[in-house]
Amino acid sequence: MDAAFTEEQHEIRRTLRELLLKRCGPDEVKAAVRTPAGYDTQLWQQLAGRLGLPGLALPTAYGGVGCGPTELALACEETGRAVLPSPLMATAALAAPLILALGSERQRTALLPALAAGELTATLAVPGGRLATALALTGPNDGGWAGGGRAGGIQARRAPQEGEAVPSKNGGRPAGGGWRLYGEAGQVLNGHTAEVLVVAAHTGGFAKGRTLLFLVRAAAGGGEARSGAERGVPGVPGLLRTRQTALDETRPQARLELRDVPAELLGEGGGDEAAVAGALAATGVTAAAALAAEAVGAADTALARTVAHVQQREQFGRPIGSFQAVQHRLADLYVRLQAARSAAYYAAWSAGRGPSAPGGGPSAPGGAAGPYGAAEPGVGALALAQALESLRAVAAEAVQLHGGIGFTWEHEAHLYFKRAACDELLLGPVHRLRARAAEEAGLFPDGAEEPDGAGKPGGSGEPAGAPGRTAAVEV
Repeated sequence: MDAAFTEEQHEIRRTLRELLLKRCGPDEVKAAVRTPAGYDTQLWQQLAGRLGLPGLALPTAYGGVGCGPTELALACEETGRAVLPSPLMATAALAAPLILALGSERQRTALLPALAAGELTATLAVPGGRLATALALTGPNDGGWAGGGRAGGIQARRAPQEGEAVPSKNGGRPAGGGWRLYGEAGQVLNGHTAEVLVVAAHTGGFAKGRTLLFLVRAAAGGGEARSGAERGVPGVPGLLRTRQTALDETRPQARLELRDVPAELLGEGGGDEAAVAGALAATGVTAAAALAAEAVGAADTALARTVAHVQQREQFGRPIGSFQAVQHRLADLYVRLQAARSAAYYAAWSAGRGPSAPGGGPSAPGGAAGPYGAAEPGVGALALAQALESLRAVAAEAVQLHGGIGFTWEHEAHLYFKRAACDELLLGPVHRLRARAAEEAGLFPDGAEEPDGAGKPGGSGEPAGAPGRTAAVEV
């Protein structure tokens, strides 16, 4: 492993940092999250057009920049510094890799260039708040997390062709016609504005059930959209999207209700559940590395602003930063931050170190490994756990060391505190991420007790089969 960054990687960081310093200060962030989209659409178009940010990790054959997870993680570290509200994570780290790994050539050609150019945004919709499970970050993703049986979660069925009296009973495999989706999903990142939805749904009933991915082409603000008050806009019939009120406004979330919504199977043929699970797990490593880098960037800025504050604020006639107790606290945070940064960089490198096929595409259509080789077991979950824990510690100390002003809800320190809390709710908790990393790495033999009873009935983790934790509520 070469730990040194290339000149191109340094240039990506410099250019993005300079732009965000000019356009994305705390006041701009607070103004952007209160818009209907939840982010600055003009800034997003500038990031896409000038830097190619959403297509950074996509191959040039599909309009991307042709870089990899390392460059995406470096970009996310810079967006994390500014706590940038944007569809970058949903589009570039979740949806686009799945379309690249599983989509047919027609689907890739139709969608990826538009996503890379910022003309479209996309997201991954997983029912029950089980995004971390679907991405195999907190446990195996080979269960019925998308809604086992014929009730609950999101169900997919083949729509009969015109004149067809009885649907084909072939385990959910289409004999022609399209697909229809039923159900709902909450905590969908940028779900109220994404034009392309990658929806995980259960098909085939209980006996022959499978979890597959489907494409829903939604208009901007698609379906019927509600944000506080109901308002109908042209879109996909039967699709109802509700923006949810989240503690972290910089990470917009939505609840999707699908009522006989037309959809298209992602990929060719009847769908391969094993390939879907593998692609989701591979995407999970890349997304975890990107999110870890973003958390590191946020923690770095929060720590730097806290250091600057304690150097200026005086108590007993001297700066509070001169007190040894304060220095020790800040030094501990710095050590944790650097460890998290190293883990995030290593996870990004591990996610992208494998060889890719000529042209930058997957080694085979629908291949579970996606465009990159298999990452080291557990590296994504472990890096994310380290980064989330570091951000939480830094944000808490930032509030404390800013004194009375740090406790006011309007202070910028709360941007980082809210980000830390909600990211762990979305893809954590930390102890489950670490338990999953240990399981993947084979640290515990069969039957050995995991730390804190994580994932065990009666332990400190949630009981098996418990519903996902909620970080957002409807308005």
